Amino acid sequence: MQKPAVTLMVKAARAAGNVLLRHMNKLDALNVVEKDRMDYASEVDGLAEKEIIKEFRRSTPDYAILGEESGPIGTNRYTWVIDPLDGTSNYLHGIPHFCVSIALVENGEPTHGVIFDPLRNELFTASRGSGAMLNDRKIRIAERKDLAGAMLITGFPPRERSRTSAHLKCVDALLLDAEDIRRTGSAALDLAYVACGRADAYFEAGVKPWDIAAGALLVREAGGKVVDFRGRATGPMDQRGHMPRQLVAGNLKICDVLQQKIVNTGYAAAFD
Repeated sequence: MQKPAVTLMVKAARAAGNVLLRHMNKLDALNVVEKDRMDYASEVDGLAEKEIIKEFRRSTPDYAILGEESGPIGTNRYTWVIDPLDGTSNYLHGIPHFCVSIALVENGEPTHGVIFDPLRNELFTASRGSGAMLNDRKIRIAERKDLAGAMLITGFPPRERSRTSAHLKCVDALLLDAEDIRRTGSAALDLAYVACGRADAYFEAGVKPWDIAAGALLVREAGGKVVDFRGRATGPMDQRGHMPRQLVAGNLKICDVLQQKIVNTGYAAAFD
């Protein structure tokens, strides 16, 4: 049975998803701002986040909020971590791959997570200790044991372009064994796809809590592992951990192999 917090999160995510869908046919008329170099947000991001916050304020007025658009609001052991539109660049270019990502974080650790793809009507949910679901079906991570034939996912975030050479060196080494490496443009969906076995592993630098909090919980509850490029814990996913970080996710075996390859190629050292 779905946890009450997840039921609330699903309601909020669907409300935000409706906002995204309503504006898809008028992309040319949207106001777009450049938050940082090659990092964009549109008025739709803000409208979708307002819908989510409205739902949470009604039911949990004392909880803190960490939104990609709103930033940190309030302090509490419980924090709603919100990305109202993960895959903004895809959305603005009309590429049909984006989602809403919401996590409830307790003292820095995600306890419930929801990722909603409104175009495919795919709803990924997870609660700590209760497993992960895609719509009404329980999901498990893929069982691949090493990089041979693996389908990997990565990203090239704008804020990490100074380390692109190290990243590409790592990609070059990985492609000696892996079947392929995808770059989809949505970290949240990348993690959801790893959780349900559509991809074997994921790695990326420069991600923030709203990108990964829900997805990291999905991967763990689907039987996987999530660490940073040095194999360490990923750090708090609330206001204390809003700085960019690195992430590796996959099943226990492939995650370790991928993380070690990131170290051996020198990519991890680029962040020391």
